[in-house]
Amino acid sequence: MTDTATTGAAGATRATAAQAGTAPPLRPQNRQLLILAVLVLLAIPLPLILPPAQGAVAVRILIFLIMAVGWNIMSGFGGLFSFGHAAYFGLGAYTSAYLLVEHGVSPWVGMAAGMAVAAAVAMVIGYFSFRYNLKGAYFALATFAFAEMLRLVTTSTDAVNGAVGYQVPLIQGSSVWQLQFPAGSPAYFWIALVLAGLAVAVSILFRHSHAGRYVVAIRDDELAAASVGAPVMRHKLLTVALSAAITAIAGAFYTQYYLFIDPQLAFGSSVSIEAIVTAVIGGIGTIWGPVVGAVIVGSLSDVTATLLATPPEFLGFLQGRSGLDVILYAVMLILIVRLMPKGIFGTLAGKISERRRR
Repeated sequence: MTDTATTGAAGATRATAAQAGTAPPLRPQNRQLLILAVLVLLAIPLPLILPPAQGAVAVRILIFLIMAVGWNIMSGFGGLFSFGHAAYFGLGAYTSAYLLVEHGVSPWVGMAAGMAVAAAVAMVIGYFSFRYNLKGAYFALATFAFAEMLRLVTTSTDAVNGAVGYQVPLIQGSSVWQLQFPAGSPAYFWIALVLAGLAVAVSILFRHSHAGRYVVAIRDDELAAASVGAPVMRHKLLTVALSAAITAIAGAFYTQYYLFIDPQLAFGSSVSIEAIVTAVIGGIGTIWGPVVGAVIVGSLSDVTATLLATPPEFLGFLQGRSGLDVILYAVMLILIVRLMPKGIFGTLAGKISERRRR
């Protein structure tokens, strides 16, 4: 009923614009895709401008962005708070690394396989969680427990090199098919930029699709959505599968960029925390929140590393100390939760919308 009314209103708006001789307004998803395209185009020359160290930070920001987009689809749009997204990041990383090192399969094929594996595992976890009505903290603990289980299993399994992990073999020269380039090559940034752009585009299209509207309706009131015939289980499983597949992309690219992966890097709780913090700081449940959060969190990591390595004279007591980034994350989270409960982008967007209504 709401979709029909919205469609009719949009059609009336376009008809009025046509009579007035002006172009009809863009649909929300088209406008957001246009903004995304502009941002991607503006970011293309960055690796040619930034120094090598900052270029590496930029790549890390894009990895954070992909992870946050994946987490936001499940926990922001779907309301299914996950504290174990490291499971899907690690499955993408290990699937890609295993196929490359053990069988010589291209990382691109390994990435696709990792996406499929992560999506399948997420659907299995989701099915049993939803079947037994796990919600809220119980669902979050279930996802965390599964990620920890995978970390312990990979650590003790010789078939995947146990605690040693995988070292990606180096090749001579550059190869797009092998997803490997000389250190500091801008190609890593450009590929990560394309992957991040695609992840955000999928998020936009999903949020504005019929399935996305069902997912948001189920998040807001599952009982009411089910009472009007919404297929709750199917859309929940779709949400967790899409979220896991996107997160697996980040894991597969991470392995190729850093040329190494082990159980702690792949399935450690720090991976899940990075995805959560990035989305929360930017704004949970928004399209651009993960983008804003990734820029802030990635930049903050670089700032804290610089402060710890070469602090100014009045901050000399910080030199050589560790854990400053965690302290800053905690302080920032407390301030944002207190002052901007919807995140930076979510709060600013809400204020702008309120002013427009007034």
